[in-house]
Amino acid sequence: MTRATRVPVGADGRPVGRDAELVALLAAYQDAVVRSRHLDPVTTELVRLRCARQHDCRICQSLRYDEARDAGATDDVIAKIDHYETSDLSERHKVALRLVDAFIWRPSQISEALVRQVRAEFTEAEIAELLVDITKWSTQKIHVTLGTDGTDRVPLDDSGIALLAFDDTGAARVRHT
Repeated sequence: MTRATRVPVGADGRPVGRDAELVALLAAYQDAVVRSRHLDPVTTELVRLRCARQHDCRICQSLRYDEARDAGATDDVIAKIDHYETSDLSERHKVALRLVDAFIWRPSQISEALVRQVRAEFTEAEIAELLVDITKWSTQKIHVTLGTDGTDRVPLDDSGIALLAFDDTGAARVRHT
C-alpha cells in the first residue's frame, strides 16, 4: 500500500525537526518494554501484529519476531490474527487479541467479562506486560499518521518480510529472513 509522507523528511527518511530529547525518551520507553519477559514470544508476536494491523503500520506488518517464529508463530498461525475469533488459536491467544482490540478501540468500555477472561488466562505480571506491549506497539501510530511508516529502510525478502530481534538492551535489529 502506498501512503504519502505527510511531513518533510531528511535523507534518512525521518521527519525533519524532531525533538531529539523526546525521541530519545520514547526510544528508552520502547526498549524497556521489550526487555520484559513475562509473556511467551508467540503471544507477544500475535499482540504486536494485531496492533500493526489495527493501526495499518506498514513497517510493523512486514516484520516477524524471530524468537516467536522459533517458538511456533508460523505464517499459518499469523494468518489467523485477522479472524482470530473463528480460528483455532488457543483461548489464551484469543483473549489477548480481544484485549488488544478493546484497548485500542474502546478502552473505557472494557467489559467485566473480558477482565475475567484476561485474569483467567494470564498472571498479573503477564497482564501488565500485555498492556504495556499494546502501548509500545501503538506508538507506531505516530509513523502511520506522518506517513513515515514505509518499508524502504527495511531489508525485506522476496515475500516482503524481514526478521525482528531485540538485544539485551531492548534495541531492535532487523535483518533478512
